Amino acid sequence: MKRARAGISVAFLAIALTAPASPDAQPDSVDTIVARHVAARGGLERIRSIKTLREKGHLFAGAGRQAVITRQLKRPSMTRIEFTLQGVTSVYVSDGARGWKMSPFDGDVEPAPLAEEAVMEAAEQADIEGPLLDWKAKGHQVELVGREAVGGRETWKLKLTLKSGTVRHEYLDVESLLRVRTETTRTVRGRPVQIETTFGDYRTTGGVLFPHTIEVAARGRAQRLRIVVNSIEVNPPLGDDLFAMKETVGGI
Repeated sequence: MKRARAGISVAFLAIALTAPASPDAQPDSVDTIVARHVAARGGLERIRSIKTLREKGHLFAGAGRQAVITRQLKRPSMTRIEFTLQGVTSVYVSDGARGWKMSPFDGDVEPAPLAEEAVMEAAEQADIEGPLLDWKAKGHQVELVGREAVGGRETWKLKLTLKSGTVRHEYLDVESLLRVRTETTRTVRGRPVQIETTFGDYRTTGGVLFPHTIEVAARGRAQRLRIVVNSIEVNPPLGDDLFAMKETVGGI
């Protein structure tokens, strides 16, 4: 009997040592990390059910400068962003392929075409569910770089190459699997600038977690833009006219 029990114990130990680790113990693959990230946000079904989104809040740029900001998104790729500063409103609209803006502070008092880089960025923002969800089907590539500390938290660092060719680094909290930071390079006034966006204060709307504080900074510069989201509406009625292309001076 002793020999039999020993044999059972050795067999059990062999199975335990060769069995794959549970996702909680060792989430060391891209698919596992992304799946847990999607689940942490609210799950595949709830996220996919979002067809339109409206977010309202305030943007703080230091030195007492404060603007009211509204962002409206509609599938498949429509965006409309409005800033109101000192009673003057700027509007940026894109349908994913082209866009227009009206920005009085920049001298655009009539609709003017959006630059190609701005249209590309708007198309990225229009992805309501985020690029990690269904990343393979969307034509993106994701690589696990490793772990890195961000703001005192341990994160998974993912290299995300979008179908467009844009490269971003996504940092997901190891414990919560929520996005902590995104880093990418943008062209600003003809020069490449590394942009760092940090997310926090996650709250639930419609069963999905959304960040309510967002900070944007250019690497190497002290100034930071801080966005505080005051309200989020999931699936509000948004007509296509909100995102209609307007005739511009330069033509669209």
